[in-house]
Amino acid sequence: MRKEPGEDASPEVRAVYDDIMVTRQVDRVNNFWKAMAHHPPTLRQVWEEVKTVMAPGALDPLVKEMIYVAVSATNGCEYCTYSHTAAARAKGMTEEMLGEVLAVAALANKTNRLANGYRMPVDDAFLNT
Repeated sequence: MRKEPGEDASPEVRAVYDDIMVTRQVDRVNNFWKAMAHHPPTLRQVWEEVKTVMAPGALDPLVKEMIYVAVSATNGCEYCTYSHTAAARAKGMTEEMLGEVLAVAALANKTNRLANGYRMPVDDAFLNT
């Protein structure tokens, strides 16, 4: 009989997997976490950071997921783009919202490169805000 990845996880890894499933209210651990499990200290550290940063705060979870999608697309991370697009859709992101998020990310990349290329000084009015 073939084992599901993670079935024979160490107690340390199993504890993180269990926390992921409870926190996210899911019945499986995705491949990102399974890959991290090859180094349990990294698995634990990254999961704790994800829980902290992605928790509701001044920004709601949908906004955080949409930011994650934009940054992941910019960084060229296929895995993260897919997983966080799915998470954002589950939190209510529409196709129109996705289009705007990606348009803003694309525009920011373009104007950032132009600003860096021209090496323009930052306006004094922007420095004290």
